[in-house]
Amino acid sequence: MKKTGLILLFIILALGACANAPEPKPQKTQLEIRELQTRSYDTKDVKMVMKAVMHALQDNNFIVQQADVDLGLLTAQKEVDLESSEGFSWGKALAIGAVVVAVGAAIVILGKGDRSNSNRSGSSYRHEPSFKKSPITEASANISEFGDQTRVRLNFRLKILDNKGGTAEVKQIDDPKFYQNFFSTLDKAVFLAKENLQ
Repeated sequence: MKKTGLILLFIILALGACANAPEPKPQKTQLEIRELQTRSYDTKDVKMVMKAVMHALQDNNFIVQQADVDLGLLTAQKEVDLESSEGFSWGKALAIGAVVVAVGAAIVILGKGDRSNSNRSGSSYRHEPSFKKSPITEASANISEFGDQTRVRLNFRLKILDNKGGTAEVKQIDDPKFYQNFFSTLDKAVFLAKENLQ
């Protein structure tokens, strides 16, 4: 009877923590996302703009993985702090933590009988839980000539690895402020490149 009461208490706590989770934001259309990701510059010098993109990425602590001037392709990535990654909140973390504790306690309480049976048969009863550990921001850029201008399209996504090295979550970053901040850095880098200051 004590086990059942304890399990119910954990479930009620977990559900209470989840009730405070915010509602998901409406999805942006692909056209809206593309508009966020694209900026044009008044120059036909694709190579100069590509170097400016590289400088802007490096200014934001990205490590450039590959660059191909002929294709106008650039990829980079950086490890980020989980607390500052887009979409993280302490409320969500506490709700997830409460659910993990409740499920873990239920497994331990209910698994005692299973463990004694499995130990008799010679197999061990051990399950190591996985949790989100290492967030990485990945960036890809397409830089191309567009009439008298050079167009830059950037795509950022957040990939979170778990404690076992597997991918726990991958999501596209579609926050307008994130792109505005990056393009502000890129605007400065293009200006410096045009003035031969970089």
